[in-house]
Amino acid sequence: MLNMDKMNRVLAHDAYGCTLTVEAGVRLHQLHLMLQQRGMALSSVGSISDQSIAGAIATATHGTGMEYGDLSSVITHLVIIDGTGRRHECDGGGERDLFDAARCGLGALGIVTQVTVQCEPAFNLHAIQTPENLDGILDNLREVVYSAEHVRFWWFPHTDDAVVWRANRTTMAAQPASESFLRDRMYGFHYYQLQLYKARFTPDDIPRLAREHFDNRFDRRIEWVDDSYKVFNFDCLFPQYVNEWAVPWESAAEALRQLRIWINSEARKPKGVRVHFPVEVRFVKDTDVWLSPAYGQTVCYIGVIMYRPYHKSVPYKKYWRVYEDIMRTLGGRPHWAKAHKMFYYDFVNLYPRFGDFVEMRKRCDPNGVFVNDYIRRHILPPDHPLTAARDAGKGEQGHLLTLETANL
Repeated sequence: MLNMDKMNRVLAHDAYGCTLTVEAGVRLHQLHLMLQQRGMALSSVGSISDQSIAGAIATATHGTGMEYGDLSSVITHLVIIDGTGRRHECDGGGERDLFDAARCGLGALGIVTQVTVQCEPAFNLHAIQTPENLDGILDNLREVVYSAEHVRFWWFPHTDDAVVWRANRTTMAAQPASESFLRDRMYGFHYYQLQLYKARFTPDDIPRLAREHFDNRFDRRIEWVDDSYKVFNFDCLFPQYVNEWAVPWESAAEALRQLRIWINSEARKPKGVRVHFPVEVRFVKDTDVWLSPAYGQTVCYIGVIMYRPYHKSVPYKKYWRVYEDIMRTLGGRPHWAKAHKMFYYDFVNLYPRFGDFVEMRKRCDPNGVFVNDYIRRHILPPDHPLTAARDAGKGEQGHLLTLETANL
């Protein structure tokens, strides 16, 4: 493991071009403050800001907005040290292929040491969150996704209820969201976690919890204004299993309808699967980053979760398997930062430039310095010498580590 937390300096600031060059270990929450001090902001941000900028772009971390790409797409220049020790500076003009590969490089090409980020002048976001019917959203999806600059929604499985979040840039003064200690912290966090813990033993309670929490916490209009990154980020509550794939956005409604049909059919079975809320739905503009799930197509990310109350395990594998089958049949691409069951030959068919990426990896790291279990499992062809050597020499501990990682 390589920890880059101390590589967190600002290296250059271009006020006219609205860019900031930083060392790649900068955490996103640090980057927000660095940008704010210089009157700038990222155009789109995901739900959390704990990652380093290098880690965020390595897996094409994303926010939401039909006209906004993932974080990898806003990198205009980067420096990477490859597996032979060579230092490369690359951008849209110099070493373009390496640039397009390394902006979502999965750590397979080398160590990214600095990046230049395209930003925009700092802005406030005016967010409005409203309860809506899922069918109403899906029947009018184009209208919904273009109803604001940034749109996402959460569906509550076992119901037809959803919450739509819309946000636009504004000159309004900040009016931060107010939090009720009783409703949001005691009931929405602590009591809900206790309910989920009890539901490990009585899973038939789960559909009722979805209806109860929607009625008590989300069946109301909420409106607030704040610094952009504060509005983009939100509390993800407690530990959870997460799976997320991107499908062409035109297939989003079909994917959600198929998922709902399966969840409802399971709910009618005495021993069927019961799933936690919410299912999160976001949208990302197409990009030219080789391994971005949004490469060449505007996509809809659909994320499913199963919470782990008090860090305890819950059943999720059957849910994941059906969800992945649905996404796969609709041309889905898994989020690189989530555990998934896609491998070399799957990606050859999914990504037009995947073969070029594999060749770039070979060029940048011919001796396999950066090859780990993840790269062996998902990127290298099955007959690659490094894959074969690992399989031949792997002991019991290696098997356990691989299976544990694969089944998270």
